[in-house]
Amino acid sequence: MISGFPVVGRGPICKSTISKLTVCLCKGTVVTPCPSPKPTRRFASALFCAALLFAAPAQGFEEFDITFQGGDSALRDALRRSSLLNAAFAEGVQDAFEVFTIARAEYGQLIGIFYEAGFYAPEISVRIDGREAADISPLNPPAQINMIELELAPGPAFVFGSTAIGPLARRTELPAGFAAGEAARSTVIRDATQEALEGWRDEGHALSDVAGQDITARHPPGELDVAVQIAPGPRLRFGQLRPDGHERTRPERIVEIAGLPTGEVFSPRDVQRAAERLRRTGTFASVALREAQEANPDGTLDIDAYVVEAPLRRIGAGVEFDTQAGGKLSAFWLHRNLLGGAERFRIEGTIGGLGARRGKIDYRLLTEFSRPATFTPDTTLNLGALIETEREDDFEARRARAEIGLEHRFSDELSFGGGVGFLLERADFGPNFSIRRDYRLILLPLFVEWDRRDSARATTRGFFARGEVMPFLGISGTDSGARAYADLRGYRAISQDDGIILAGRIQAGAIFGAALQRTPRDLLFYSGGSGTVRGQPFQSLGVTSGGIRSGGRGFAALSTEVRVRATETIGVAAFMDAGYVSEGPFSGASDWHAGVGLGLRYDTPVGPLRVDLGYPVAGATGRGIQLYLGIGQSF
Repeated sequence: MISGFPVVGRGPICKSTISKLTVCLCKGTVVTPCPSPKPTRRFASALFCAALLFAAPAQGFEEFDITFQGGDSALRDALRRSSLLNAAFAEGVQDAFEVFTIARAEYGQLIGIFYEAGFYAPEISVRIDGREAADISPLNPPAQINMIELELAPGPAFVFGSTAIGPLARRTELPAGFAAGEAARSTVIRDATQEALEGWRDEGHALSDVAGQDITARHPPGELDVAVQIAPGPRLRFGQLRPDGHERTRPERIVEIAGLPTGEVFSPRDVQRAAERLRRTGTFASVALREAQEANPDGTLDIDAYVVEAPLRRIGAGVEFDTQAGGKLSAFWLHRNLLGGAERFRIEGTIGGLGARRGKIDYRLLTEFSRPATFTPDTTLNLGALIETEREDDFEARRARAEIGLEHRFSDELSFGGGVGFLLERADFGPNFSIRRDYRLILLPLFVEWDRRDSARATTRGFFARGEVMPFLGISGTDSGARAYADLRGYRAISQDDGIILAGRIQAGAIFGAALQRTPRDLLFYSGGSGTVRGQPFQSLGVTSGGIRSGGRGFAALSTEVRVRATETIGVAAFMDAGYVSEGPFSGASDWHAGVGLGLRYDTPVGPLRVDLGYPVAGATGRGIQLYLGIGQSF
C-alpha cells in the first residue's frame, strides 16, 4: 500500500513542463526522487526479466474489483479510465506474469491522476489474491491469479499555499488557478510553468528552461507550496534552416518556402508559420521544425526541418447528380512536385449533362499549375487553362480561357490576389440559336478572401467572405466593363455539443458597362441548382430582354440551413433558398424564385456524402422535386 506522502522532494523536472511529482514506491512518510538503480537492483531486474521469458504460461485473473472512497465522481471516472488493470481485465489478459507486471505498474499510473486532481496523500492498494502487489518479490511472481482488488482513497484535497515562478517576461499571464487557496492540481503547476517559459520564448529567449523547483506538501494544513525558478537564457536570433528527410525536393526550395527570417530575433510564431507554409504546399506528408539544442557562438539558433514527402502523384474521381441537369462525372490527376520545388500540376476532366432533362452533354478540360514561394514565402504563382463546352436551353457555347496570377496569404485567415487572363467564347443564342457571337476579352481578375471558420470541412462556427472584381477589356464582340461578385457565409452552433448548427449564405453579383447581348455567356448570372436555389432546376432563372432569354447582369441569392447531428456519422438538414436575377445591375426586368427541402449527411474522411431533396415554393421555374447528390456540405 502507498499512503501518506506529506513531502515531495526536490529534483530536476522535464524541460518546458512539470509533468508530475516524483514518487518512489517505498514505505515511509518522506517521498524523494527515486535514486539511480544500483547494480544489485539491475541484477534483480535482469532476473525478473529472465523469469518472465522462461517461465511457463499461467492463468491470469478472473475477478477484478475496484473500491473508491470519496464522493468525487469525476475523479473516480478518471481513475477507472486510467487504470491499467481495468484495461487488462476488459481485454481479457490471462497470462499471470503479465498481469503481475501490470499490477505493480498500477501504483505509479494512478498516483499521477490523484496529483492532477490535487490529492497528494492518496492511498492505493493493489491486492493479488489478498497480498499487496508491492510486497510480492519479482523473483517469485504468482503462478496463478484468481482475483485482484484495487482500493483507492484520495485523502484530503490540497490547496496551494505559497506559489512562486520567476523571473517572468513582460506580459506573461499565469493561470488564474495558480494562486494561494486554489485547488493544487499538478496540471496547474505544469501550465503555469509552460506559460512562464513561453513568455520568455516570445521575447526571443528560445532556450529558456527550468533551473530548479521546490514543491512541498504540508500536512496539516493540506497546502502545497510551489517555487519554480526559470532560467531565461540569452536572447537569440534565427540561424539557418537545415532541411532533413527530403528526397525529391531541392533543399534550397524548402528554405525559400519556409521563409524563416534568418538574422531576426527568435519568435515561436515565426517557426509555426514556417511549418504551416511547408504543409500548405501539399508536397509533404509531415513537417516538424525543431530548434537546435545549443546556440551558435554568434548568438543565432539553427532550426532543423524534418520532412516526409507525400506520394508524388494522386488520382481521384467524383460523381454528382441533379434531377434536371443530370449526372456529372469528373476525374483528376495531380503531381505534387513537378519540378522539384513543391510545384503542383493538376489536370481535371469533366463530363456533365448525362441523362439530363434539359441541355446536352458538356465537356470540360482544366489544367492548373502553382508554384509556392514566388517573390515572397507567402506568395503563390498560379497558371491555369480551360477548354469547355456548355449547352443549355437558351445558349450553346464553346470557350477557352487562360490566366496567370499571384495569390498572397496575408495571414492565416486573410488572402488576396490578382492576375491577367484571356477569354475566347463562341456563343449561339436567341430564337432557334440564330444569333452567333464571338467574344474576345482581356480579363483582370482581383479577389480578397477572409476565412474565419473553425473548420472548412465540418464548420460549426465562424464566417467566410470572398469578394471578386474583374474588369474586362473588350477586344471583339463585347463591350468593356467589370464583373463584381460577393459570397458571405456564416455559421453558429446553438447547442453546447455543436449538435445543431445554423448556417446562412448570401451571394450577390453585378456586371457594369457591357450590354446584355454583348456580354459573354460565361460572365452572366443565373439562379437555380445546388449552388444557388435547391428545388429549382439548374440555371432555370434568367431574364428575357428583346425577346431573347439569357442570364442577367444582376444577381442575389439567400440560403439558410439547419444542420442536426443525429449520430456520430449521420446528420440531417432542413434548408430554404431564394434567388433573384435582373436584366441590369439590380434594375430592369427581373424575377425571383425559392425552394425548400430536407437533406441527409453521412460523414466520411473526405467529407460528408450529401443527399438533398428540394421542392419549389415560389417562382414559375419549378418542375417538382429535385434530387441532389454530392460530397461536402452545400456551403
